[in-house]
Amino acid sequence: MKRLNGLSMTVVVVLMALIVSACGGDGSTSSGTNSGTTNAANGTNTSGKAVKISILNSKGEIQAQLEEAAKTFHEDNPDITLEIMAAPAGTSPFERASTLYASGNPPTMMMLDTGDVEKFKDRILDLSEEKWNADAVENATNLTTFDGKNYGFPLAIEGYGFIYNKAILDEAVGGSFDPATIKTRDDLENLFKQIEASGKKALIISPMDWSLGAHFQPLAYAGQNKDMAEVNKFMDSLKAGTEDLSSNAVLNGLLDTFDMMKNYNIDKKSPLAGVYERGPEVLGKGEVGIWFQGNWAWPQIQDFDTADGAYGFLPVPISNNPDDYGNQEISSAVSKRIIVDKEKSSPEQQEAAKKFLNWIVYEEKGQDFLVNQASIIPAFKNITLPAADPLGQSIQDYIARGKSQESMSTLPADHWAKVGASMQKYLGDAGDRATLIKEIEEYWTSVK
Repeated sequence: MKRLNGLSMTVVVVLMALIVSACGGDGSTSSGTNSGTTNAANGTNTSGKAVKISILNSKGEIQAQLEEAAKTFHEDNPDITLEIMAAPAGTSPFERASTLYASGNPPTMMMLDTGDVEKFKDRILDLSEEKWNADAVENATNLTTFDGKNYGFPLAIEGYGFIYNKAILDEAVGGSFDPATIKTRDDLENLFKQIEASGKKALIISPMDWSLGAHFQPLAYAGQNKDMAEVNKFMDSLKAGTEDLSSNAVLNGLLDTFDMMKNYNIDKKSPLAGVYERGPEVLGKGEVGIWFQGNWAWPQIQDFDTADGAYGFLPVPISNNPDDYGNQEISSAVSKRIIVDKEKSSPEQQEAAKKFLNWIVYEEKGQDFLVNQASIIPAFKNITLPAADPLGQSIQDYIARGKSQESMSTLPADHWAKVGASMQKYLGDAGDRATLIKEIEEYWTSVK
Protein backbone atom coordinates (compact mmCIF):
# COMPACT_ATOMS: atom_id res chain seq x y z
CA MET A 1 0.00 0.00 0.00
CA LYS A 2 1.78 3.33 0.30
CA ARG A 3 2.97 5.09 -1.92
CA LEU A 4 5.29 7.99 -2.65
CA ASN A 5 6.73 7.08 -6.02
CA GLY A 6 8.42 10.26 -7.18
CA LEU A 7 12.01 9.60 -6.15
CA SER A 8 14.66 9.07 -8.80
CA MET A 9 16.41 5.74 -9.35
CA THR A 10 19.24 5.35 -6.86
CA VAL A 11 22.26 3.10 -7.00
CA VAL A 12 22.78 2.12 -3.42
CA VAL A 13 26.07 0.28 -3.40
CA VAL A 14 28.45 0.39 -6.37
CA LEU A 15 31.26 -2.09 -6.80
CA MET A 16 31.79 -1.27 -10.47
CA ALA A 17 30.08 0.85 -13.10
CA LEU A 18 26.55 -0.45 -13.62
CA ILE A 19 25.47 -1.38 -17.10
CA VAL A 20 21.85 -1.43 -18.20
CA SER A 21 21.54 -5.17 -17.89
CA ALA A 22 22.41 -5.03 -14.24
CA CYS A 23 18.73 -4.45 -13.54
CA GLY A 24 18.08 -8.04 -14.51
CA GLY A 25 19.44 -8.75 -17.95
CA ASP A 26 19.52 -12.13 -19.66
CA GLY A 27 22.09 -14.77 -18.96
CA SER A 28 24.50 -13.68 -21.70
CA THR A 29 25.01 -10.17 -20.38
CA SER A 30 24.31 -10.20 -16.65
CA SER A 31 27.31 -9.85 -14.38
CA GLY A 32 25.66 -12.39 -12.12
CA THR A 33 25.64 -15.08 -14.81
CA ASN A 34 28.39 -17.66 -14.99
CA SER A 35 30.24 -15.80 -12.26
CA GLY A 36 30.78 -19.02 -10.36
CA THR A 37 28.84 -21.77 -8.70
CA THR A 38 25.92 -21.20 -6.37
CA ASN A 39 25.07 -23.25 -3.32
CA ALA A 40 21.34 -23.68 -3.88
CA ALA A 41 20.81 -25.05 -0.40
CA ASN A 42 21.62 -21.79 1.35
CA GLY A 43 21.51 -19.25 -1.46
CA THR A 44 25.21 -18.39 -1.13
CA ASN A 45 27.34 -17.48 -4.12
CA THR A 46 30.40 -19.61 -3.41
CA SER A 47 32.64 -18.10 -6.11
CA GLY A 48 33.19 -14.86 -4.25
CA LYS A 49 32.62 -12.95 -7.50
CA ALA A 50 30.32 -9.97 -7.67
CA VAL A 51 26.61 -10.50 -8.29
CA LYS A 52 24.41 -7.51 -9.01
CA ILE A 53 20.72 -7.60 -8.19
CA SER A 54 18.00 -4.98 -8.14
CA ILE A 55 14.58 -4.36 -6.65
CA LEU A 56 11.72 -2.17 -7.83
CA ASN A 57 10.53 -0.28 -4.76
CA SER A 58 6.88 0.79 -4.82
CA LYS A 59 6.93 2.00 -1.21
CA GLY A 60 8.63 5.32 -1.86
CA GLU A 61 8.24 6.39 1.75
CA ILE A 62 10.93 3.83 2.69
CA GLN A 63 13.28 4.61 -0.19
CA ALA A 64 16.02 6.02 2.04
CA GLN A 65 15.65 3.19 4.55
CA LEU A 66 15.80 0.58 1.80
CA GLU A 67 18.95 2.20 0.41
CA GLU A 68 20.58 1.95 3.84
CA ALA A 69 19.42 -1.66 4.15
CA ALA A 70 21.07 -2.44 0.81
CA LYS A 71 24.34 -1.01 2.11
CA THR A 72 24.11 -3.06 5.29
CA PHE A 73 23.19 -6.20 3.35
CA HIS A 74 26.24 -5.64 1.13
CA GLU A 75 28.47 -5.31 4.19
CA ASP A 76 27.21 -8.70 5.35
CA ASN A 77 27.42 -10.13 1.82
CA PRO A 78 30.34 -8.42 0.02
CA ASP A 79 29.78 -10.40 -3.16
CA ILE A 80 26.25 -9.04 -3.64
CA THR A 81 25.41 -5.51 -4.78
CA LEU A 82 21.76 -4.41 -4.45
CA GLU A 83 20.35 -1.53 -6.47
CA ILE A 84 17.11 0.17 -5.38
CA MET A 85 14.84 1.35 -8.20
CA ALA A 86 12.01 3.72 -7.28
CA ALA A 87 8.69 3.32 -9.09
CA PRO A 88 7.89 6.60 -10.90
CA ALA A 89 5.23 8.94 -9.56
CA GLY A 90 1.75 8.33 -10.92
CA THR A 91 2.54 4.79 -12.07
CA SER A 92 1.18 1.72 -10.35
CA PRO A 93 3.64 -1.07 -9.47
CA PHE A 94 1.87 -3.31 -11.98
CA GLU A 95 2.28 -0.77 -14.76
CA ARG A 96 5.95 -0.22 -14.00
CA ALA A 97 6.71 -3.93 -13.76
CA SER A 98 4.86 -4.54 -17.03
CA THR A 99 6.87 -1.80 -18.74
CA LEU A 100 10.15 -3.25 -17.50
CA TYR A 101 9.22 -6.71 -18.74
CA ALA A 102 8.17 -5.25 -22.10
CA SER A 103 11.59 -3.62 -22.38
CA GLY A 104 13.25 -6.98 -21.68
CA ASN A 105 14.99 -5.54 -18.63
CA PRO A 106 13.05 -6.40 -15.45
CA PRO A 107 14.77 -6.02 -12.08
CA THR A 108 15.65 -9.12 -10.11
CA MET A 109 12.94 -8.38 -7.56
CA MET A 110 9.76 -6.32 -7.74
CA MET A 111 7.61 -4.99 -4.92
CA LEU A 112 3.99 -5.34 -6.02
CA ASP A 113 0.55 -4.99 -4.54
CA THR A 114 -1.00 -8.31 -3.58
CA GLY A 115 -3.48 -8.47 -6.44
CA ASP A 116 -0.76 -8.03 -9.07
CA VAL A 117 1.28 -11.13 -8.24
CA GLU A 118 -0.89 -13.59 -10.15
CA LYS A 119 -0.47 -11.60 -13.38
CA PHE A 120 3.25 -12.37 -13.38
CA LYS A 121 3.22 -15.92 -12.02
CA ASP A 122 4.54 -17.45 -15.25
CA ARG A 123 7.55 -15.11 -15.21
CA ILE A 124 8.55 -15.31 -11.54
CA LEU A 125 10.02 -17.84 -9.15
CA ASP A 126 8.02 -20.32 -7.13
CA LEU A 127 9.06 -19.44 -3.58
CA SER A 128 7.16 -22.25 -1.85
CA GLU A 129 10.29 -24.03 -0.63
CA GLU A 130 11.72 -21.00 1.15
CA LYS A 131 12.00 -21.40 4.92
CA TRP A 132 10.10 -18.20 5.68
CA ASN A 133 6.84 -19.69 4.39
CA ALA A 134 6.55 -21.67 7.62
CA ASP A 135 7.21 -18.56 9.71
CA ALA A 136 4.71 -16.28 7.96
CA VAL A 137 1.66 -15.18 9.92
CA GLU A 138 -1.62 -16.98 9.31
CA ASN A 139 -3.01 -16.54 5.80
CA ALA A 140 -0.06 -14.34 4.77
CA THR A 141 0.61 -16.26 1.56
CA ASN A 142 -2.93 -17.40 0.68
CA LEU A 143 -3.53 -14.65 -1.87
CA THR A 144 -0.24 -15.27 -3.68
CA THR A 145 -0.55 -19.06 -3.80
CA PHE A 146 -1.78 -20.56 -7.08
CA ASP A 147 -2.00 -24.28 -7.85
CA GLY A 148 -0.32 -24.97 -4.52
CA LYS A 149 2.68 -22.71 -5.22
CA ASN A 150 3.46 -19.45 -3.45
CA TYR A 151 5.00 -16.72 -5.60
CA GLY A 152 5.05 -13.77 -3.21
CA PHE A 153 7.14 -12.73 -0.20
CA PRO A 154 4.82 -10.97 2.28
CA LEU A 155 6.71 -7.80 3.13
CA ALA A 156 4.39 -5.90 5.42
CA ILE A 157 1.15 -5.70 7.31
CA GLU A 158 -0.33 -2.28 6.73
CA GLY A 159 -3.38 -0.55 8.10
CA TYR A 160 -5.10 2.75 7.55
CA GLY A 161 -7.79 5.05 8.88
CA PHE A 162 -7.82 8.42 10.60
CA ILE A 163 -4.40 9.20 12.05
CA TYR A 164 -4.71 11.56 14.99
CA ASN A 165 -2.24 13.83 16.76
CA LYS A 166 -3.08 13.14 20.40
CA ALA A 167 -1.73 16.45 21.70
CA ILE A 168 -4.18 18.34 19.48
CA LEU A 169 -7.10 16.11 20.47
CA ASP A 170 -6.21 16.30 24.16
CA GLU A 171 -6.41 20.07 23.97
CA ALA A 172 -9.67 19.88 22.03
CA VAL A 173 -11.46 17.61 24.53
CA GLY A 174 -9.94 19.22 27.60
CA GLY A 175 -8.27 16.08 28.90
CA SER A 176 -6.76 12.83 27.71
CA PHE A 177 -8.40 11.84 24.43
CA ASP A 178 -9.78 8.28 24.37
CA PRO A 179 -10.13 6.84 20.84
CA ALA A 180 -12.79 4.43 22.13
CA THR A 181 -15.18 7.38 22.41
CA ILE A 182 -15.46 7.64 18.61
CA LYS A 183 -17.95 4.99 17.50
CA THR A 184 -20.25 6.82 15.09
CA ARG A 185 -20.25 9.55 12.46
CA ASP A 186 -21.83 11.99 14.91
CA ASP A 187 -19.07 11.21 17.41
CA LEU A 188 -16.51 12.02 14.75
CA GLU A 189 -18.17 15.27 13.73
CA ASN A 190 -18.40 16.34 17.36
CA LEU A 191 -14.67 15.74 17.66
CA PHE A 192 -14.08 17.81 14.50
CA LYS A 193 -16.07 20.65 16.07
CA GLN A 194 -14.08 20.44 19.30
CA ILE A 195 -10.80 20.59 17.40
CA GLU A 196 -11.89 23.66 15.48
CA ALA A 197 -13.20 25.31 18.63
CA SER A 198 -9.69 24.95 20.06
CA GLY A 199 -8.30 27.03 17.21
CA LYS A 200 -6.93 24.20 15.03
CA LYS A 201 -8.26 22.68 11.83
CA ALA A 202 -10.02 19.34 12.12
CA LEU A 203 -8.41 17.36 9.32
CA ILE A 204 -6.77 17.23 5.93
CA ILE A 205 -7.87 15.10 2.98
CA SER A 206 -5.02 14.04 0.71
CA PRO A 207 -6.40 14.09 -2.85
CA MET A 208 -4.07 11.55 -4.49
CA ASP A 209 -5.90 8.98 -6.62
CA TRP A 210 -4.21 6.09 -4.82
CA SER A 211 -5.34 7.34 -1.42
CA LEU A 212 -8.94 7.87 -2.49
CA GLY A 213 -9.19 4.96 -4.93
CA ALA A 214 -7.11 2.27 -3.23
CA HIS A 215 -7.83 3.05 0.42
CA PHE A 216 -10.81 5.24 1.20
CA GLN A 217 -13.46 4.14 -1.30
CA PRO A 218 -12.67 0.39 -0.95
CA LEU A 219 -13.81 0.63 2.68
CA ALA A 220 -17.28 0.36 1.14
CA TYR A 221 -16.39 -3.07 -0.29
CA ALA A 222 -14.73 -4.50 2.80
CA GLY A 223 -17.48 -3.13 5.03
CA GLN A 224 -20.21 -5.16 3.38
CA ASN A 225 -19.70 -8.13 5.68
CA LYS A 226 -17.30 -9.57 8.26
CA ASP A 227 -17.19 -12.75 6.17
CA MET A 228 -14.83 -12.23 3.21
CA ALA A 229 -16.68 -14.95 1.30
CA GLU A 230 -19.74 -12.68 1.37
CA VAL A 231 -17.61 -9.70 0.35
CA ASN A 232 -16.34 -11.73 -2.60
CA LYS A 233 -19.92 -12.49 -3.62
CA PHE A 234 -20.67 -8.77 -3.47
CA MET A 235 -17.67 -8.05 -5.70
CA ASP A 236 -18.86 -10.68 -8.18
CA SER A 237 -22.23 -8.95 -8.34
CA LEU A 238 -20.49 -5.66 -9.09
CA LYS A 239 -18.65 -7.27 -11.98
CA ALA A 240 -21.88 -8.82 -13.24
CA GLY A 241 -23.63 -5.45 -13.08
CA THR A 242 -26.38 -6.76 -10.81
CA GLU A 243 -25.54 -4.63 -7.76
CA ASP A 244 -27.41 -1.34 -7.33
CA LEU A 245 -24.91 0.82 -5.47
CA SER A 246 -27.29 3.75 -5.28
CA SER A 247 -29.23 1.87 -2.60
CA ASN A 248 -26.22 0.29 -0.88
CA ALA A 249 -26.22 1.40 2.75
CA VAL A 250 -22.50 0.91 3.36
CA LEU A 251 -21.33 2.88 0.32
CA ASN A 252 -23.80 5.68 0.93
CA GLY A 253 -22.87 5.78 4.60
CA LEU A 254 -19.20 6.04 3.71
CA LEU A 255 -19.94 8.87 1.28
CA ASP A 256 -21.98 10.64 3.95
CA THR A 257 -18.86 10.51 6.11
CA PHE A 258 -16.77 11.77 3.19
CA ASP A 259 -19.18 14.68 2.69
CA MET A 260 -18.64 15.61 6.32
CA MET A 261 -14.90 15.34 5.89
CA LYS A 262 -15.03 17.65 2.89
CA ASN A 263 -16.75 20.27 5.01
CA TYR A 264 -13.97 20.25 7.63
CA ASN A 265 -11.03 19.82 5.22
CA ILE A 266 -8.27 22.39 5.77
CA ASP A 267 -7.98 22.53 1.97
CA LYS A 268 -11.72 22.94 1.42
CA LYS A 269 -11.22 25.92 -0.90
CA SER A 270 -8.81 24.01 -3.17
CA PRO A 271 -9.32 20.34 -2.30
CA LEU A 272 -7.39 18.93 -5.27
CA ALA A 273 -4.31 21.12 -4.89
CA GLY A 274 -2.71 19.18 -2.07
CA VAL A 275 0.20 16.76 -2.33
CA TYR A 276 1.11 13.83 -0.10
CA GLU A 277 3.88 15.73 1.66
CA ARG A 278 1.44 18.34 2.97
CA GLY A 279 -0.42 15.77 5.10
CA PRO A 280 2.41 14.74 7.43
CA GLU A 281 3.57 18.34 7.69
CA VAL A 282 0.30 19.85 8.92
CA LEU A 283 -0.42 16.87 11.17
CA GLY A 284 3.07 16.69 12.64
CA LYS A 285 3.22 20.43 13.21
CA GLY A 286 -0.17 20.35 14.91
CA GLU A 287 -2.00 22.50 12.38
CA VAL A 288 -4.66 19.79 11.99
CA GLY A 289 -5.76 17.05 14.36
CA ILE A 290 -6.55 14.24 11.91
CA TRP A 291 -5.33 12.90 8.56
CA PHE A 292 -6.75 9.95 6.62
CA GLN A 293 -3.73 7.79 5.78
CA GLY A 294 -1.87 4.62 6.74
CA ASN A 295 0.90 3.55 9.08
CA TRP A 296 3.39 3.80 6.20
CA ALA A 297 3.25 7.59 6.74
CA TRP A 298 5.05 7.53 10.09
CA PRO A 299 8.56 8.37 8.77
CA GLN A 300 7.22 11.57 7.19
CA ILE A 301 5.10 12.52 10.22
CA GLN A 302 8.11 11.98 12.46
CA ASP A 303 10.14 14.40 10.34
CA PHE A 304 7.74 17.20 11.28
CA ASP A 305 6.97 16.14 14.86
CA THR A 306 9.41 18.01 17.07
CA ALA A 307 7.70 17.22 20.37
CA ASP A 308 7.88 13.41 20.32
CA GLY A 309 4.11 13.44 20.29
CA ALA A 310 1.68 10.56 20.58
CA TYR A 311 -0.29 9.38 17.55
CA GLY A 312 -2.82 6.67 16.85
CA PHE A 313 -5.67 5.54 14.61
CA LEU A 314 -9.42 6.02 14.57
CA PRO A 315 -11.66 3.87 12.34
CA VAL A 316 -13.78 5.50 9.63
CA PRO A 317 -17.43 5.32 10.84
CA ILE A 318 -20.05 4.76 8.15
CA SER A 319 -23.18 5.27 10.27
CA ASN A 320 -24.57 6.39 13.62
CA ASN A 321 -25.05 2.85 14.88
CA PRO A 322 -21.95 1.96 16.92
CA ASP A 323 -22.55 -1.74 16.28
CA ASP A 324 -22.37 -1.46 12.49
CA TYR A 325 -19.38 -3.33 11.11
CA GLY A 326 -16.49 -0.99 10.35
CA ASN A 327 -17.41 1.73 12.81
CA GLN A 328 -14.93 0.41 15.36
CA GLU A 329 -12.60 -1.61 13.11
CA ILE A 330 -9.36 -0.56 11.44
CA SER A 331 -8.62 -1.73 7.91
CA SER A 332 -5.48 -3.89 7.78
CA ALA A 333 -3.91 -6.67 5.73
CA VAL A 334 -0.67 -8.09 4.43
CA SER A 335 -0.05 -5.68 1.58
CA LYS A 336 3.17 -5.35 -0.37
CA ARG A 337 4.71 -8.51 -1.83
CA ILE A 338 8.16 -9.06 -3.29
CA ILE A 339 8.46 -11.33 -6.30
CA VAL A 340 11.64 -12.71 -7.89
CA ASP A 341 12.09 -12.73 -11.66
CA LYS A 342 13.01 -16.01 -13.34
CA GLU A 343 12.72 -14.91 -16.97
CA LYS A 344 15.75 -12.64 -17.29
CA SER A 345 17.73 -12.98 -14.08
CA SER A 346 20.51 -15.55 -13.80
CA PRO A 347 20.49 -18.41 -11.29
CA GLU A 348 23.12 -16.54 -9.28
CA GLN A 349 20.96 -13.43 -9.17
CA GLN A 350 17.93 -15.46 -8.14
CA GLU A 351 19.82 -17.06 -5.27
CA ALA A 352 21.19 -13.66 -4.20
CA ALA A 353 17.65 -12.27 -4.21
CA LYS A 354 16.41 -15.14 -2.05
CA LYS A 355 19.31 -14.54 0.30
CA PHE A 356 18.22 -10.91 0.68
CA LEU A 357 14.68 -12.00 1.58
CA ASN A 358 16.01 -14.44 4.15
CA TRP A 359 18.26 -11.69 5.52
CA ILE A 360 15.18 -9.56 6.17
CA VAL A 361 13.40 -12.34 8.04
CA TYR A 362 16.16 -14.04 9.98
CA GLU A 363 19.09 -11.68 10.45
CA GLU A 364 19.08 -9.16 13.28
CA LYS A 365 20.11 -6.34 10.96
CA GLY A 366 17.40 -7.25 8.48
CA GLN A 367 14.73 -7.30 11.18
CA ASP A 368 16.01 -3.96 12.47
CA PHE A 369 15.61 -2.49 8.97
CA LEU A 370 12.08 -3.81 8.68
CA VAL A 371 10.73 -2.81 12.10
CA ASN A 372 12.89 -0.03 13.49
CA GLN A 373 14.09 1.76 10.38
CA ALA A 374 11.23 1.29 7.89
CA SER A 375 8.45 1.25 10.52
CA ILE A 376 6.94 -1.87 8.96
CA ILE A 377 4.72 -4.33 10.81
CA PRO A 378 6.30 -7.67 9.86
CA ALA A 379 4.27 -10.55 8.48
CA PHE A 380 6.41 -13.17 10.20
CA LYS A 381 5.81 -14.83 13.58
CA ASN A 382 9.51 -15.24 14.32
CA ILE A 383 10.07 -11.46 14.28
CA THR A 384 9.12 -10.52 17.81
CA LEU A 385 10.30 -6.91 17.77
CA PRO A 386 7.40 -4.67 18.81
CA ALA A 387 6.38 -1.96 16.39
CA ALA A 388 8.83 0.88 16.83
CA ASP A 389 6.41 3.65 15.99
CA PRO A 390 3.05 4.70 17.46
CA LEU A 391 1.09 4.04 14.26
CA GLY A 392 2.36 0.48 14.00
CA GLN A 393 1.62 -0.01 17.68
CA SER A 394 -1.92 1.28 17.19
CA ILE A 395 -2.55 -1.11 14.28
CA GLN A 396 -1.15 -4.03 16.28
CA ASP A 397 -3.46 -3.11 19.17
CA TYR A 398 -6.56 -3.13 16.96
CA ILE A 399 -5.54 -6.51 15.53
CA ALA A 400 -4.87 -7.95 18.99
CA ARG A 401 -8.32 -6.82 20.18
CA GLY A 402 -10.05 -8.37 17.17
CA LYS A 403 -10.96 -4.92 15.85
CA SER A 404 -9.52 -5.22 12.35
CA GLN A 405 -11.29 -5.26 9.01
CA GLU A 406 -9.52 -7.03 6.17
CA SER A 407 -8.32 -4.56 3.56
CA MET A 408 -9.20 -5.03 -0.11
CA SER A 409 -5.72 -6.07 -1.19
CA THR A 410 -6.60 -7.75 -4.49
CA LEU A 411 -8.27 -4.92 -6.39
CA PRO A 412 -7.49 -4.62 -10.11
CA ALA A 413 -4.32 -2.70 -10.89
CA ASP A 414 -6.19 0.22 -12.48
CA HIS A 415 -8.77 0.58 -9.69
CA TRP A 416 -6.88 3.29 -7.86
CA ALA A 417 -6.41 5.34 -11.04
CA LYS A 418 -9.93 5.05 -12.43
CA VAL A 419 -12.06 4.96 -9.30
CA GLY A 420 -9.60 7.34 -7.68
CA ALA A 421 -10.20 9.82 -10.50
CA SER A 422 -13.95 9.56 -9.91
CA MET A 423 -13.42 10.20 -6.20
CA GLN A 424 -11.26 13.21 -7.06
CA LYS A 425 -14.11 14.67 -9.11
CA TYR A 426 -16.45 14.12 -6.19
CA LEU A 427 -13.98 15.72 -3.78
CA GLY A 428 -13.67 18.74 -6.05
CA ASP A 429 -17.46 18.99 -6.57
CA ALA A 430 -17.02 18.33 -10.29
CA GLY A 431 -19.48 15.44 -10.06
CA ASP A 432 -22.37 14.59 -7.75
CA ARG A 433 -22.98 11.32 -5.88
CA ALA A 434 -25.14 9.84 -8.62
CA THR A 435 -22.33 10.42 -11.12
CA LEU A 436 -19.75 8.88 -8.80
CA ILE A 437 -21.85 5.79 -8.17
CA LYS A 438 -22.53 5.37 -11.89
CA GLU A 439 -18.81 5.57 -12.66
CA ILE A 440 -17.99 3.00 -9.97
CA GLU A 441 -20.61 0.63 -11.39
CA GLU A 442 -19.35 1.19 -14.94
CA TYR A 443 -15.79 0.54 -13.85
CA TRP A 444 -16.63 -2.84 -12.36
CA THR A 445 -18.64 -4.04 -15.36
CA SER A 446 -15.62 -3.22 -17.53
CA VAL A 447 -13.15 -5.25 -15.46
CA LYS A 448 -11.84 -8.21 -17.39
